[in-house]
Amino acid sequence: MHGDYPRITHHGAIKGVTGSCHQLWLDAETSLLVDCGLFQGAESSGQGADAQHLAIEFSLDTVKALIATHVHIDHIGRLPWLIAAGFNGPVYCTQPSAMLMPTVLEDAFMVGVQRDAQLAERFIQRVQPMLSGHPYATWVTLIERADLRCRIRFQRAGHILGSAWVEVDVQYPAAKRSRRIVFSGDLGAPHAPMLPAPKSPYRADVVVLESTYGDRLHEDRRTRRQRLQRVLEQALADGGTVLIPAFSIGRTQELLYELEDIISRARAHDKAGSSAWSSIPVILDAPLAARFTALYRQLQPYWNDEALRRVAKGRKPLGFEQLLTVETHAQHQAMLNRLAHTRQPAIVITGNGMCSAGRIVNYLKAMLGDPRHNIVFVGYQAHGTPGHAIQQYGPRGGYVELDGERYPIRAGVHRLGGYSAHADQAGLLRFVTGMRQWPQEVRLVHGDAEAKAALAALLKQAGETQGKPIKVTIP
Repeated sequence: MHGDYPRITHHGAIKGVTGSCHQLWLDAETSLLVDCGLFQGAESSGQGADAQHLAIEFSLDTVKALIATHVHIDHIGRLPWLIAAGFNGPVYCTQPSAMLMPTVLEDAFMVGVQRDAQLAERFIQRVQPMLSGHPYATWVTLIERADLRCRIRFQRAGHILGSAWVEVDVQYPAAKRSRRIVFSGDLGAPHAPMLPAPKSPYRADVVVLESTYGDRLHEDRRTRRQRLQRVLEQALADGGTVLIPAFSIGRTQELLYELEDIISRARAHDKAGSSAWSSIPVILDAPLAARFTALYRQLQPYWNDEALRRVAKGRKPLGFEQLLTVETHAQHQAMLNRLAHTRQPAIVITGNGMCSAGRIVNYLKAMLGDPRHNIVFVGYQAHGTPGHAIQQYGPRGGYVELDGERYPIRAGVHRLGGYSAHADQAGLLRFVTGMRQWPQEVRLVHGDAEAKAALAALLKQAGETQGKPIKVTIP
């Protein structure tokens, strides 16, 4: 009866990098969901769901639990729709993720469902008891029956605080058969600030692997602080604002960490305080990012050793003097007007990361047409998003469409590739080839077609070279 199980159905992140959602069937009546994320830009599930149509388009009759690899909205943002469709099972995640998730979901609800604070609060009260946070590297039993046993274990993924790759052990006692499936979630890259790098699993039969950067290598991450400093100094010499669109969780905190280090080093060399770095305001104009930054500070025990050493020296990597936080919409409008009409250099970090909504859109409308200002991209820009268009057409003096209107791009456009929170091609390959017992199958998700094809070729080649053939599936 269990010969065809476990098997996997993919409900997202198969036609791009967003909407992660994978259904692991343990038998005909029992399944688990791994992630349930929002679609962004032009991406879709292929089954009827996309950025505009978020209702769950598959049956939940067999789904016993949701396993969340991390709290980015492209991995858990569809939870309101999942609950609306009737899901009321547990949501398993790491302890830090359980602490971060209510804030993410409240925002997803306000932005995507209804801008009603009381309704959002009621939704969070509904979700809170469903959250089941667990320590890393500890087995958790999900199902214990005579004919079926299933347990999971979270391991550090190094992508954002609380992120994990997940081992799922499935046993069929009667058939004396067991399988181990690994879901990578989003894997981080080595040398990222604040978080330890991910390690390979010991073994797996099947790996569901993200492939966002499966076709490229990141720029040198070791020197990225110096590169950030060079780009910012060049941009600030123009006498305007440097806009950094960044995701509220992970990227924003990494940037603050790096900026604190640049400022701290500049001050150490500049006792007179004459350096521009001694007075440059760093403006965090993103209420959600500010809330996550406070949560990141609370979750210090999960930081890496380097970050903890800085704290021990009395430094405040996420709360330095020159950091100004903009909370209300009125403060945002005042800051925007001041920066757009004065020659005061400033660094502004604001959401969202792909420029598709939020306060970044107001800044872009006000500043894109002025060459004094600069935009620094530090993350992936999905096709169909304004961020992608600005990157593509900005250097050619083109335009971008925002809220149905065309805005010419005269501001400087810069890209810092080494800031990706994802593993690159070498990191993804190492995740599989670093295993003691290699998988029989790798299923590639969460990447563009070119990225998947390039990574698939390398995985097959590695398997042939080592005499450990791997079946690579692109769902």
